[in-house]
Amino acid sequence: MTRKQRSITLSIEEHEKAQLEQLALEFDQTWGKKPNVSKLCKAIAKGHLRLAINHDWNRDRIDTLNRALNHLKDAGRLHEALTLAQVLLERSELNQPLRQAIQTWVDRPNAPWRVELDRCILRQRPFRLAYQDAADRIWSFTVRHARIEPLEDRQYLTCWCDQTEGNQDVTALQHNWTLRLDRIPDEAVIAPAEGYWQLELGHITVEFHLLNRLAFAYRSKTEADVVNEWVPEQERRRVVRRIHSTFWFFREIRRYGADCIVIGPEEVRDRFAQEIVMMARQYSPSL
Repeated sequence: MTRKQRSITLSIEEHEKAQLEQLALEFDQTWGKKPNVSKLCKAIAKGHLRLAINHDWNRDRIDTLNRALNHLKDAGRLHEALTLAQVLLERSELNQPLRQAIQTWVDRPNAPWRVELDRCILRQRPFRLAYQDAADRIWSFTVRHARIEPLEDRQYLTCWCDQTEGNQDVTALQHNWTLRLDRIPDEAVIAPAEGYWQLELGHITVEFHLLNRLAFAYRSKTEADVVNEWVPEQERRRVVRRIHSTFWFFREIRRYGADCIVIGPEEVRDRFAQEIVMMARQYSPSL
């Protein structure tokens, strides 16, 4: 005796039926070679197929996820990066250049040099590295201390190198370099170097004062702040910090504007003052 099955009736237009049959074919819900809408509905009801929100992600969401993907790639977190890349590739909202860039990376997810770079840093072993700067010039460095760290929206190799030529920082910091990971050529070779491993980057100590509301709002954002104290007689906050790059130090304090005064050392104070004057001259050449 044949068991009677329950049935439902779908009130749909002919073109809607054709669309359901097309979906049944795409998801292999067929009877023989023919699409089977009933089988498609059963698969959805049983959770074998899941319904997804329409492909309506906005540009901001795509950009945010792509930035997250780049951070995961730069941090060497390959599995998470590949997972996120596949999520993005499933979206129809991706424009063709971005889709092509992500697919190219998925096809070859890790530059050969990255594994060796991480190994050298972990084992504290000096190495030689080729680097291409923003002007497409190739530099060669012998690295004796390095770490990978996020700065603003990118990942960098912050390192101490034998080479100082071309470094425009103050003299005490000219062995320190900050190299963008995405500018290391794919064909780069990380080669072992002879000699010692530096325990840390070169550092200098700078002092700056914070005024007005910033003096009350400021909280140490880095372990490098060795002094953070309120000076009541001057109604200002005194901060002493160890830094390894005046470039990144200036990038931070520049946004504090007139509420920040660099006190010393003199070479750092003068350099920062010169930058402010040059900036002002863009608006008032007579200065």
